[in-house]
Amino acid sequence: MSTKERAAELFGELVEMVAHLRSPEGCPWDQKQTYESMLPHFLEEAHEAVEEYGKGNFEGFRGEIGDTLFLAAFLARIAEEEERFTIADSIQSILDKMIRRHPHVYGDQKFKTEEELKASWEASKKAEKGNEHRESILDGIPASLPALLRARRITQKAASIGFDWPDVDPVVDKIHEELKEFTDEVKAGDRDRMQEELGDLIFALANLGRHLDIDPEDALNGSIRRFYSRFRTIEERIDVKNPPSLAVMDGYWNEAKEAEKREK
Repeated sequence: MSTKERAAELFGELVEMVAHLRSPEGCPWDQKQTYESMLPHFLEEAHEAVEEYGKGNFEGFRGEIGDTLFLAAFLARIAEEEERFTIADSIQSILDKMIRRHPHVYGDQKFKTEEELKASWEASKKAEKGNEHRESILDGIPASLPALLRARRITQKAASIGFDWPDVDPVVDKIHEELKEFTDEVKAGDRDRMQEELGDLIFALANLGRHLDIDPEDALNGSIRRFYSRFRTIEERIDVKNPPSLAVMDGYWNEAKEAEKREK
């Protein structure tokens, strides 16, 4: 059996399972779930998939993708029960969309540059039903995205029409500029302005990540993981109820940092 055949068979089983769980003979908990109760789980599973990939744990990544598929089928089942659409409609929708957006693959259109391809993609998106009334190319970026990811997507969209620096140097200059403005506001003690300038600084850093093809969300999550690991090393070596001086703990931190380097 090919991967395509096996996937079709197993996805059919998944759809049947969700229908059974929602039926009177199924699970009481599943029967009472709604869009509102399940959508947070959908977002959580997507984030967990990203986290497992970030860890390099492909077994966990595989499982989280499965969890996300289950919740997609579950949400579509609720819609089917309300006679709004089915999971088959959702699949047809994405197939049609990808064909429209790839005229160079599924048609005879030719693009000379990647910029022409991106422009065609954006034009196709804007022409699609539901998107035709958008006033800006930025309007299609969900406000519910994590802020760093949203910042990267916004700068990508702006860059797609040429609103971008040609190289990294002016981006770095902008970061220095924003850092000075932030520190000036810290000295002035204006908390509202501090918040604005800190946001500008983080936004500029996210833009630098895009220029260097480094996902700022992944970069920050990596720092968080390293902080967690090093901090756990400190906790294991001290009495947390009677902690030593910062200098002592900083020494343990640096030891953990050096140990990480030796393990690489």
